[in-house]
Amino acid sequence: MEEVIQYVPNLYATFWALIPPLVAIILALITKEVYSSLFVGIVIGGLFYGNIFQSGFSFEKSVLHIFEDGLVGVLSDPYNVGILVFLVVLGIMVCMMNKAGGSAAFGEWAGRHIKTRVGAQLVTVLLGILIFIDDYFNCLTVGSVMRPVTDKHNVSRAKLAYLIDSTAAPICIIAPISSWAAAVTGFVEGEDGFGIFIKAIPYNYYALFTIAAMILIVALKVDFGSMAVHEANAAKGDLYTTPDRPYANATEDVIKGRGRVLDLLFPIITLIVCCIIGMLYSGDFFKGVGFVDAFSGSDASVGLMLGSFFALIITIVFYAVRRVLSFNESCSCIPEGFKAMVPAILILTFAWTLKAMTDSLGAKEFVAGLVKGVSGGWLSILPAVIFLVAVFLAFATGTSWGTFGILIPIVVNTFSGTNHTMMIISISACMAGAVCGDHCSPISDTTIMASAGAQCNHMNHVSTQLPYVIVVAVISCVTYVIAGFVQNPVIPLIVGFVILIGAFTGIKYINKGKSNE
Repeated sequence: MEEVIQYVPNLYATFWALIPPLVAIILALITKEVYSSLFVGIVIGGLFYGNIFQSGFSFEKSVLHIFEDGLVGVLSDPYNVGILVFLVVLGIMVCMMNKAGGSAAFGEWAGRHIKTRVGAQLVTVLLGILIFIDDYFNCLTVGSVMRPVTDKHNVSRAKLAYLIDSTAAPICIIAPISSWAAAVTGFVEGEDGFGIFIKAIPYNYYALFTIAAMILIVALKVDFGSMAVHEANAAKGDLYTTPDRPYANATEDVIKGRGRVLDLLFPIITLIVCCIIGMLYSGDFFKGVGFVDAFSGSDASVGLMLGSFFALIITIVFYAVRRVLSFNESCSCIPEGFKAMVPAILILTFAWTLKAMTDSLGAKEFVAGLVKGVSGGWLSILPAVIFLVAVFLAFATGTSWGTFGILIPIVVNTFSGTNHTMMIISISACMAGAVCGDHCSPISDTTIMASAGAQCNHMNHVSTQLPYVIVVAVISCVTYVIAGFVQNPVIPLIVGFVILIGAFTGIKYINKGKSNE
């Protein structure tokens, strides 16, 4: 039997592997057009795979790689399809809640109880913190519930997207019962993965500082960069700022005076309960596996897909019994909900395809080699180095989970059996850096979901969020330098919080001075 020789491109595991995503990101930031930017990155990845600019270039191999291995490959992946099904079902449920009058009723109720813009934003943060199960679920659920409230108080869609995005991954990465905890523990081989995850929480400075930064920004009423422009325009009634206003016509579907607050709360609570049951089911909880182990071993795609489907069926029956939506009216929401999620589905598909191009060029192996070369005599500052490498890798590839998979095994091999505390600090630095890079990357699925949840132009969300992320990332890097030397979570945390408060207070003072000029 002949042995099949696996094809490896000449540029495999070199710096060129990072060029396709970098080109896509730079183009997206410059042109503010995400679809064509992602596709250009995909094409460049395909051409590199076919060995362009070198002898033996195969145009056929490049084209087939883009479409067969790329677009068709990611759309035939069961995990990705499960996420897309969840996305579509949630779009259908949002459409149903609008038609049933639940969204309008909740908006009116919130308008009577939430009196200020600050209150609307703080409730958004609180809800995001409470929904810690999964980042996709967090983004879309919080967006659906809070969008009518923030719109009523003239909070820009860009600010809503920032609040959603900043509670999604950061809260999931410090929540022991979440799909992210399951992913991290799976990468810590030969150690007590769940125990290490718990011990790493106090060292996860980026996640902790991001949550604190949101509260400071809202409480101090400080906005800077392009976010300040969006917020100023929103105060005048323009929630979008740019001519591109995705979902602007969605408000026309909101029916007032028909439903009650219960018609929004019941579907949301049902969705949460069903998705938790779905994730427990995918982790074999009903076959005798313990609750924590079932959650740690759950498949988020399967759990969210099954949970959302059953929640949809229950909601259709609930509305029919309450006589706020007939069966036919509920069914008419199916194409409408799908249509509302098409932009998010397109961006997700292109982002997944770009990741496939990057993986096939050996980006993971290239970065892994870099980190191994650094880990020699730099042990004290290694957590800060790992944080920066994780930020860059997650930003370039748009995946935090992929970043975990590359860096955590390297960290475990470096410190296992020698310095347990440094291993925990470095693993936490890897998690924090991955979340940070993923947080601000335009090709990150979580960033895309946050834009969809807030119904905000995707590049508006990316460009307004970036300055906030950079401030918190710089402070986090400083704390990891300190942590590497003191090997204690408390001192760096205190120093970081002091710097964070000083930074935002200073920014507010500078902005106030400029407005008085």
